[in-house]
Amino acid sequence: MKYNLSELREIIRNRRTIKPEDFSARKVHKEIVVEILNNALWAPTHGMTQPWFFKVFVEEGIPRLADFLAGTYKAQTPTEQFTQKKYDQLAARPRLSTVAIAVCMKRQDSEKVAELEEIEAVACAVQNMHLTATAYGLGGYWSSPALIYTPAMNSFLDLGAKDRCLGVFYLGYPKAEWPQSHRRPLEYQSDWIEK
Repeated sequence: MKYNLSELREIIRNRRTIKPEDFSARKVHKEIVVEILNNALWAPTHGMTQPWFFKVFVEEGIPRLADFLAGTYKAQTPTEQFTQKKYDQLAARPRLSTVAIAVCMKRQDSEKVAELEEIEAVACAVQNMHLTATAYGLGGYWSSPALIYTPAMNSFLDLGAKDRCLGVFYLGYPKAEWPQSHRRPLEYQSDWIEK
């Protein structure tokens, strides 16, 4: 065997979604963020388009992102659908993280590769981010409120009209024990076709 499969299996099976509300105040250092993003770059990509692009919010960028998210939600949400809880959550989550990464897809000019395949490639990059964060003992949370997919978000992030923000990935050290989870057995999630 080329690599230690048991360690790989443990990292994959211990990956958890941990919300910023469950992060401690401990700072995630830049060197770790750089390693996480470098591993994201090695996701599979059809035609080597490498469509991922990351806007990393730290320090004074954090409140800027928080204010934009909450303000845009308030501005774009009809009064009857607006909830203070959602507004407060959007304003708080970036501030509960020391790093918030806007995960974006840069659309190739030729559009030769289907957009869905580009989105899938970015999703694979996020999985690499999540797994690397897990190896560091960091919690990760991929948030995608509806306003993420709006022209206002593209404008805020200085993205092109055909580009997309696919969510904000929050990083932080968990303040409690690592959560446990389970999955349904493979026999409930697969069909094997032999003929």
